[in-house]
Amino acid sequence: MNDQIVEVAGHDVKLSNQGKVLFPAAGLTKADLIDYYERIAPVMLPHLAGRPLSLVRYPNGVEAEGFMQKNASDYFPDWIRRARLAKQDGAVEHVVAEDAATLVYLANQACVTLHVGLSRVDRIDHPDRMVIDLDPSDDDFAKIKRAAKEARALLEEVGLVPFLQTTGSRGLHLWVPLDRSADFDKVRDFAAKVAELLVARRPHELTTAQRKAKRGDRVLVDVARNAYAQTAVAPYSVRALALAPVATPLDWAELDDPKLEPQRYTTSNLFRRLGRKQDPWAEIGRHARPLEPARQRLKSLTG
Repeated sequence: MNDQIVEVAGHDVKLSNQGKVLFPAAGLTKADLIDYYERIAPVMLPHLAGRPLSLVRYPNGVEAEGFMQKNASDYFPDWIRRARLAKQDGAVEHVVAEDAATLVYLANQACVTLHVGLSRVDRIDHPDRMVIDLDPSDDDFAKIKRAAKEARALLEEVGLVPFLQTTGSRGLHLWVPLDRSADFDKVRDFAAKVAELLVARRPHELTTAQRKAKRGDRVLVDVARNAYAQTAVAPYSVRALALAPVATPLDWAELDDPKLEPQRYTTSNLFRRLGRKQDPWAEIGRHARPLEPARQRLKSLTG
């Protein structure tokens, strides 16, 4: 396809090399990736708004080596919002996606996957999301499902409201909305204690050991993303895997679906799903809770 300029959300976006195949196994081109992100924008953008993004780009397709980009490139257009955030040895100027034009532009840059911050740039030290990553050590997805149910029960026991998402890769993520009253240090400490209690309750199936050699066949309960400058794969983001799977928010009842797999939903079938049901996370922000009461309840459970 030739280069063209399209208008998206009031901005002119130049599209180039749209016929380039990015997903050879699925036969999907850059044009297909652009089309996906433009179509998903109304559902995805509320989960990105005000958050710093990290961009995972595959200019030569997903079978070649990609790279993660945190700083917005100098050549990105002025209408793309940026947020300059401090880091230990300087600052990073992240992209903040506020409109469909930004998603289309990034897709044209062969940005396949978006990783999103757990806090918003107006209060970057105070997360409004906590994430628990359930990472498998083998191909037994039933263990991941059981771990998710166990984590849900514990989080609800302490008064929080967890939401569920496939990673689009191998595991599941639990996202917990918070009211931003606690900083990252408190949230990460709390998440670590949640993980420890989960492992104590199911020591034969769960672990917090980061080294694969120490995990055996147990599910890793990973809470390391709950820290300043860390990110998690964004809801509705495409993953750089053969059939273009999508990290997909779920209803909890879907865990009982025997057909559920972490790569079940792809750019090719996700819109049929959304045609049948609305985004399960549409009201996630309304369920934000303060951390301190949950911390006290957790403390009473652990003695």
